[in-house]
Amino acid sequence: MTNSARPVTPIGSLRASVLAVALASVLAMIATQARAQTFTVIHTFTSGADGARPQAGLRIDGSGNLCGTAIQGGLGYGTVFKLAQRNLHWVLTPLYQFAGGYDGSYPAARVTIGADGNLYGSTGGGGYGGSCGGCGTVFSLQPPPTPCPSALCPWMKTTIYRFLGPPNDGESPQGDLAFDPAGSLYGTTVSGGSDGWGTVYRFTQSNGNWSEDILHSFTGDGGGAEPLSGVILDSTGNVYGTDLTESGNSGQIFELTPSGSGWLFHDLYDFQGGSDGGFSEGGLIFDRSGNLYGATSTAGSGGGGTAYELAHPNGEWNFSLLYSFVGSPRSGPVASLLMDSAGNLYGATLFGGAYGYGSVFKLTPGSGGYTYTSLHDFTGEGDGSSPYGSLIFDANGNLYGTTAYGGSGVDCAGGCGVVFEIAP
Repeated sequence: MTNSARPVTPIGSLRASVLAVALASVLAMIATQARAQTFTVIHTFTSGADGARPQAGLRIDGSGNLCGTAIQGGLGYGTVFKLAQRNLHWVLTPLYQFAGGYDGSYPAARVTIGADGNLYGSTGGGGYGGSCGGCGTVFSLQPPPTPCPSALCPWMKTTIYRFLGPPNDGESPQGDLAFDPAGSLYGTTVSGGSDGWGTVYRFTQSNGNWSEDILHSFTGDGGGAEPLSGVILDSTGNVYGTDLTESGNSGQIFELTPSGSGWLFHDLYDFQGGSDGGFSEGGLIFDRSGNLYGATSTAGSGGGGTAYELAHPNGEWNFSLLYSFVGSPRSGPVASLLMDSAGNLYGATLFGGAYGYGSVFKLTPGSGGYTYTSLHDFTGEGDGSSPYGSLIFDANGNLYGTTAYGGSGVDCAGGCGVVFEIAP
């Protein structure tokens, strides 16, 4: 947020030395102001072709364009969009509008950019009828083969898979997708599977065809339940993620390791819903040493969730509480954190902040623990409200994200959401 310098009233009787001190003070204020964070709304959603209610964060392609999804708007079932800078202004181009039904509906996760430059993502609904009346899809979007002659030129969509639902297949994919080095896609479904509590899946491509493997079906007990946020992979092919609830607890961190023709499930940590936090909705990130970082949206000493680290210096995973957010239940982070090269963590709280509509924050490590800095407190008006998604940096250190509500769009109750930039 920008600091305002206090106006200086000149006084003719001041001696030159006093004037010099005053001038130095003003220059220091101006320097502080120049270093302050600058928040800008770069797009306000209208619920038209651009979409509405972006509940996921953004990706940045090789040209510096921002790619994202909106869970509503377009034809009524959500959109995929791109924001590009033209003459110092951000211009949104709709890439795809979901038609519902067989085509898919309600994309709730970020798109993932493949090595081929295509966008890959999922929809939480639509596809086949199945046991859930449309259990969701996985899709890819490819740019047109020739330059687009107009601003509204949709990309070509391929449906990779339509989920069938329980008892053996997943239902409602809502987390980010992840590629392994061989080009296989990994993700999660919130429900479905053999016990109805969700799955971790993999899609492998051969001769242009994709085939699905279920790596794990959650059981609702020690096997976890409701993996909301997708998974990440380490350099040896192990898979890591979080699930929202677990029998008697408030979620867990898990690992899947390949073993022969199957996968072994390892429970790395169970949240107790106390000082450690509860409801691990957000996903995980790695640091350079392979330690895991994440957040919970509830509990902790402040009531508004926690940020944590799971380190394994001696082969055993050890949980460390980094910070407790102050707020009401589920007011904390519901998406994965972001780490810069200095080890600072960035994220967003769903609610809370100075006005109760969420905030963007920075956690700085120090000898006494992590220090919280608010980079922006949402007001629930033109600047947005309720940032569900993850944040992302561009090459210049600018920070980008979305809010699901707020903004000046009038076709949605409470606003249709925004895309924002925070410049250092």
